[in-house]
Amino acid sequence: MNRFLGSSRSQIPESRLPLDHPLFPTLAQRGTPHMQRQDPRSLPFRWKKKSMLPRVLDGWVVVVWAIFRQSAMSGPVYASRTVHSVKLIRARGLAMGQEHVGKGVHVALGPMMNMGRVAAGGRNWEGFGADPFLAGEAAYETILGMQQAGVQACAKHLVDNEQEHKRSTSSSDVDDRTQHEIYTHPFLRSIMAGAASIMCSYNLINGTYACENDKVMNGIVKAEYGFRGYIMSDWAATESTMSAATGLDMTMPGDIDFNSGDSYFGGNLTAFVRNGTIPEARVDDMATRIVAAWYFLRQDAPSFPAVNFDAFRVDDDSVNEHIDVQEDHDKVVREVGAASIVLLKNENDALPLKKPRSLVLIGSDAGPGRAGPNQFSDQGGLDGVLAMGWGSGTANMTYLVTPLDAIQRRARKDHTSVFWFLDDFDLPAAGNVARKKSAAIVFIASDSGEGYITVDGNEGDRKNLTAWHGGDALVEAVAAQNENTIVVIHSVGPLILEPWINHPNVTAVLWAGAPGQEAGNSLTDVLYGDWNPSGRLPYTIAKRIEDYSAQVIPGDGVQDILSIPYDDRLQIDYRHFDANGIEPRFEFGFGLSYTKFDYSKISIKKVHVKGREVDAARQWDQGHASPQVEGGSIASWLHRPLYEVSFNVKNTGRVLGAESPQLYINFPESAGEPPSVLRGFDSVPIGPGETRNVKMTLSRYDLSIWDVNAQGWRRPEGTFGVTVGASSRDKRLEGTIPGSR
Repeated sequence: MNRFLGSSRSQIPESRLPLDHPLFPTLAQRGTPHMQRQDPRSLPFRWKKKSMLPRVLDGWVVVVWAIFRQSAMSGPVYASRTVHSVKLIRARGLAMGQEHVGKGVHVALGPMMNMGRVAAGGRNWEGFGADPFLAGEAAYETILGMQQAGVQACAKHLVDNEQEHKRSTSSSDVDDRTQHEIYTHPFLRSIMAGAASIMCSYNLINGTYACENDKVMNGIVKAEYGFRGYIMSDWAATESTMSAATGLDMTMPGDIDFNSGDSYFGGNLTAFVRNGTIPEARVDDMATRIVAAWYFLRQDAPSFPAVNFDAFRVDDDSVNEHIDVQEDHDKVVREVGAASIVLLKNENDALPLKKPRSLVLIGSDAGPGRAGPNQFSDQGGLDGVLAMGWGSGTANMTYLVTPLDAIQRRARKDHTSVFWFLDDFDLPAAGNVARKKSAAIVFIASDSGEGYITVDGNEGDRKNLTAWHGGDALVEAVAAQNENTIVVIHSVGPLILEPWINHPNVTAVLWAGAPGQEAGNSLTDVLYGDWNPSGRLPYTIAKRIEDYSAQVIPGDGVQDILSIPYDDRLQIDYRHFDANGIEPRFEFGFGLSYTKFDYSKISIKKVHVKGREVDAARQWDQGHASPQVEGGSIASWLHRPLYEVSFNVKNTGRVLGAESPQLYINFPESAGEPPSVLRGFDSVPIGPGETRNVKMTLSRYDLSIWDVNAQGWRRPEGTFGVTVGASSRDKRLEGTIPGSR
């Protein structure tokens, strides 16, 4: 089931470099963010039968990070997680991959798959949502798209990096079952997609740094999951030379500290090999994994573009060639943005807009920043419409279409009078300008990012879950004066909406996330009904911040390692709300449409295979755990379809729409699982009056729990329920797995 390599290793020349070769210290060559290319074909190898590869680990690996000057794909990272169309997720990955390759990039540092355990987590916006299945499938499709274009994907961050506060001096203390079922599952799916590389994180895991954690890197990723690519450190996350022995294959950027000139690898690794502390075979393995990825993506081909940018020297035209990689990716960005918008409320069919006589746009999030879309380094600030969060996962935008831009263009066609007021704080003036308008659209936002940047006291993680710039008060002021107040939310994660969500004059609410540089166009498509909203929430929106299972632990005053206990175990996000009977404001998977859908005729049947099942499959069927073998967790017998769930969805409305049916498993009580667990989703376009048959499959893996004693995947005893519906709580159809009891 692992798409990586296949027979690629047989194509790699057998070679060896002596330990005293001048290239050997380049085990830790610098790579921040642009490394000079050293073509392996030009290295002065000494050929030897039983040694497969040169003993250089990353001296020739080139670009690993890019802030593109000519990129169209900046920003729609968040947006993709509310999209339930796997085709669109893959198309986004392909476009990103094409842009990386066009700039000569060999390794793209993504996708990011942190789980959003903490609703205020700073880097949640880079990931895919607060469910392992959702994150895993989105990562799988993204990696297929990226690597189809020829760039190496780097799945990150391995693992349990769920808050920015003290990320380098905190220990995420996680039990073995939770680690397997929740936090490493997206990496399993990334490996099955053929990810060339994985990045380990800054934090400690159960008291050991992630980048020297033998249990995670060697035990889970390389042994259980059969990963044959390489693991690189996050920048300056390597803590010792011994990390090479515990699974780390590449240290980045090479220095112990940025620009320090020394390294845990390089000469230190040479010494550890010479004195027998680290076996030569391990260094061979490190090099094999790195070079294999290069060959696997055919980056040795003469046609692969040369590096044509340097993010640290953006004004140096000698290296920053004007090579435009945007193509028609603006269409992908716009479609992803529109498909990701979630309609949370729509009273009296306030939306879509129907050629209103007058409109007023209120709030700074409706318009441009005062100094363009890139006025803040690494997007570390909020001025104008929120297109993305901040930090190393951002990109410089070549343009930014604001809601004000796009709505004005549409309004001219409709002969609608447009007014705007972009001040967030003059509440009396905002209310006054909203009076007597056909509709008032209020724009509010909330931002976050990586912890090396602090914005308005938010140290990466958000201080709270309220709208920035007094957004709640702005909504209330406008709603007090206009009976048709529409709220548009651009946010990196959940907000508490209680101050105004039930206000009778708030007729519609659109959750637009962080949609990238086509923000205004994608929003306008939905506002006017050119795109029927089909986005679904990738997390729960609570009524109180205390309702979530975990909060940011600041660790103020902690001098040593901060312990972060994962006491919520399997109960993150909606699982926690369901298990504890907590009523959310909007549940996981929620999203309205401009039409209505009916569900009917559920059918569940076993998928029969030709020939005899392997012994491991028969043992699993009898209640035994999967065997402890290399790659056992990605075995084909474990992941092939075992049951098919079929049902009908009918569009009972008058307009075309895409429904996003979701399949949840209700494990037997003996399993100790949360009440409902997501195991399938899709986006199904259906015309008015049309009925579509939808099929989803369940594998043995989908019906398994991690047995910590047997160290394998086991089917729990008892009856399995199946629920199909429009969200985690909107259950339309129910059934049971045949033969489960």
